[in-house]
Amino acid sequence: MENLFIKIFLKISSKYYLLVITFFVLFYIINKQKWIKYKIQQKFPNNKEYIREALYSLFTMIIFTCILIGLNSKPIVNYTTRYYEISERGWLYYYLLFIIMFFVHDAYFYLIHRIMHHPKIFKYIHLVHHKSTNPSPWAAYSFHPFEAIIEQGIIFIFYFTVPIHITHLTVFFLFSIVYNIYGHLGYEIYPKGFNKTRIGKWINTSISHNQHHQYYKGNYGLYTLIWDRLFGTLRKDYDVRYNEVKSR
Repeated sequence: MENLFIKIFLKISSKYYLLVITFFVLFYIINKQKWIKYKIQQKFPNNKEYIREALYSLFTMIIFTCILIGLNSKPIVNYTTRYYEISERGWLYYYLLFIIMFFVHDAYFYLIHRIMHHPKIFKYIHLVHHKSTNPSPWAAYSFHPFEAIIEQGIIFIFYFTVPIHITHLTVFFLFSIVYNIYGHLGYEIYPKGFNKTRIGKWINTSISHNQHHQYYKGNYGLYTLIWDRLFGTLRKDYDVRYNEVKSR
């Protein structure tokens, strides 16, 4: 069991920390002064903030590891919908499931995010993440332990609803980690005017999520702005803010 924990923990955390460190070094160390005008909020968190975010991220990785060990243990794994040979479902199903996972996760995140912002719940679960009012890449998985469990709830949906190949989660959550880090990057990578394009108006951006951290309200989406636009929770100053940052 100890060896299994270490194996899964290293598999999860190595991807996360490698990506976080890469983005952090590039944007917050090497090009810190050169790219300062492109930073969404024109200041940087202090070292205590980085350490706090990194430590909570560590706890999150531990919790994610424990959940995966539990789901893949006998007899629980026998009740999941996992399959091992792509030929069982075919390549078309294999690729289409990524699209389904994308929208299911996006909807799940929006729902739990709105719930965690309820006044009676917020300070007990979601406040830890919102202490990063000016987030850095380290904030991507900086969760209270209870929030980490809730966030990982999506894996239960995937494991017990649709047939899922053993590589689906590996590939999908690598994408999820990258986009989560981008959302907390503190810089906007998409080009000027992207927020007004036919596709861009539906895509969540780093500016959108940065506003959510700065003001605690609105812009609750993960990958898209579909649910924010549908339920009227997109901040009215989002487009103005996007244009201001990208016009510097």
